Amino acid sequence: MKTMPAKPLYHSDMLLYAVVLFGVEFVRGAVLISFFSLYGTKQLGLNLEVIGAAITTSFLIDTIIKLAIGWFLDRFPARHVISFSLLLSFLGIVIAGFAERPWLFIAAAGLTGFGISPIWIVCLTKIRAEGRGTQMGFLYTVWLTGIGTGPIVTNLVMDASMRAAHWLLAAIALISWLLSLRLPDKREVRLARVAFWRQLQLLAGRLRHMKALVPGMLLQTLGASMLLPILPAFASDTLGFTSSQYSLLLSAGGLCTVLALIPMGRLADRFGKKWFLAAGFFLFGLILNTFSLHPAFGLALLFAVTLGIAYAAVLPAWNALLAAYVPPAQKGLGWGVFSTVEGLGGVIGPYIGGMLAVMLSDSWVVSMAGVLFMLISLFYLLFPVPSLRGE
Repeated sequence: MKTMPAKPLYHSDMLLYAVVLFGVEFVRGAVLISFFSLYGTKQLGLNLEVIGAAITTSFLIDTIIKLAIGWFLDRFPARHVISFSLLLSFLGIVIAGFAERPWLFIAAAGLTGFGISPIWIVCLTKIRAEGRGTQMGFLYTVWLTGIGTGPIVTNLVMDASMRAAHWLLAAIALISWLLSLRLPDKREVRLARVAFWRQLQLLAGRLRHMKALVPGMLLQTLGASMLLPILPAFASDTLGFTSSQYSLLLSAGGLCTVLALIPMGRLADRFGKKWFLAAGFFLFGLILNTFSLHPAFGLALLFAVTLGIAYAAVLPAWNALLAAYVPPAQKGLGWGVFSTVEGLGGVIGPYIGGMLAVMLSDSWVVSMAGVLFMLISLFYLLFPVPSLRGE
């Protein structure tokens, strides 16, 4: 009896997509977490309000692209959409290195935002029903590795030369664009065309259904994105850490998050998501407030490890909570709404953080972000979120 050959788990071109995705996320993590803030202030002489406006613009463009990507992929081959967006991102990185005028720096940041969404969304469309979990795990590994190593490597290079860091990111953006030109020239994404007003009606319906989640979704992305324009400057100017020490803090927190994710997920399944959300967010906020007390590096390293564990406690419980609100028949719309709502906090947060740092101080911004996370903790502890009842 003949047996049918097993289908390959990944598309033949998935490795190329993954390499391009890694390059995009490397640049994205580097510019948002480190490069824009440190290079903009130290090399170009811009203030934190301008840095915050630049990061806000990058998030805004990313959100707009997420809303419009279906329209583009329905009409053009994915390769064209990806390569065009990555070309704009490359130009944005190059321009940012010489943009001493605030408006030009903000415009350059907006261009870099074009390259973030398309490659990730197209990669998701390549996922097959068979082996979905393994393929998603592969993509998330590529995503986390890229976005995590980007700021770490960039910080180390910036310790030696700011200009070298700029050209490193430009080179990686250029390589990603050149590789994208080799992607398959096929229009494989077929999406049903829905009238704009009908999309707004569906969006409003989903928001009404998930209204219990909206405050937490907005506040947590607002709190996290407030830190983006000021965190590198806070580490170097306020805490007195070098870029290498800042990279070590990021590495320690990220590694602890990865190591603790599976154990925390199992514990959340056993003891209930509510308590892990409340405890994780509260601990996250508490540690942020202790950073505002200017700890020594050894103590800051311990705090970074604790932040990583707290994030690991929140992430599985939060994803499970979101999944409970996604209707099986409207997964695309449901996740799209989540991404859009969460993106709103990311759009306004960087500008607010930069503005408050100029008006008050970067320590104040860190403390206020910590207070926001503690408020989120109380919200999930006290507010009757339906899918958390009985946990």
